[in-house]
Amino acid sequence: MGLFKKNPFGHYLILKKWLIRVFGVLTHRRYRGFNELHIEGSEIIKNLPDTNVLFVSNHQTYFADVTAMFHVFNASLSGRVDSIKNIGYIWQPKLNIYYVAAKETMKAGLLARIMAYAGAITVERTWRAKGKEIKREVNPNDTENIGKALDDGWVITFPQGTTKPFKPIRKGTAHIIKNHKPIVIPIVIDGFRRSFDKKGLRIKKRGILQSFQIKEPLDIDYENDSIEEIVSKLEYAIEQHPSFLKVIPTEEIKAMEDLNEQRRWGY
Repeated sequence: MGLFKKNPFGHYLILKKWLIRVFGVLTHRRYRGFNELHIEGSEIIKNLPDTNVLFVSNHQTYFADVTAMFHVFNASLSGRVDSIKNIGYIWQPKLNIYYVAAKETMKAGLLARIMAYAGAITVERTWRAKGKEIKREVNPNDTENIGKALDDGWVITFPQGTTKPFKPIRKGTAHIIKNHKPIVIPIVIDGFRRSFDKKGLRIKKRGILQSFQIKEPLDIDYENDSIEEIVSKLEYAIEQHPSFLKVIPTEEIKAMEDLNEQRRWGY
């Protein structure tokens, strides 16, 4: 890698590499130490092509979710199986990983701006800005940048566009899938909302079992599936379809609480 080589967005790769290394070291114990990250399906990561892969996931915090993905992806590519132990994997990170994030969020403070350099594709929300409901057209530059990132590597997106559970999937993700025909890998996470604050920066509670499930690629007919059909497949794949909501009996809640106590670390 040349010292001054850049990615398609004009970011110096050597600087991006060092940012990922530093943030990787600083955040590792958040998932293996203060809490425990349980990973399933890492073998899927190793078999993916180098470009045109779209990861779709439910969303629980602004930054902790995507940081965990950087850890899991790089650990899996270095040969670890469902594990992020031994942080040496972060020394040679995959540099063509990008993530879709709200422009408003990534401009909110110096830390967010620094993290954006590590791979953010910033987009303007079409439905909300500065805490208020709005309605505006999709910025064509945003979708163009996502396509550019897919051509260069892997893209992580949270198609609900919010950390609130069971909110509708935004159709923009389905349009991107139709237009660019990426391999679509669903990811389902849990435990991050209990572990961290909403931004995913502050540790709210320790000893939480965090789960990270990587699923097989979605079966999508890029030519014949409608936008609505793709949206429905995404909802089920990331377990955010309303059918996943249920009334949990008191006995089941008690059993879950007992299990969580057994999983809890001795802090």
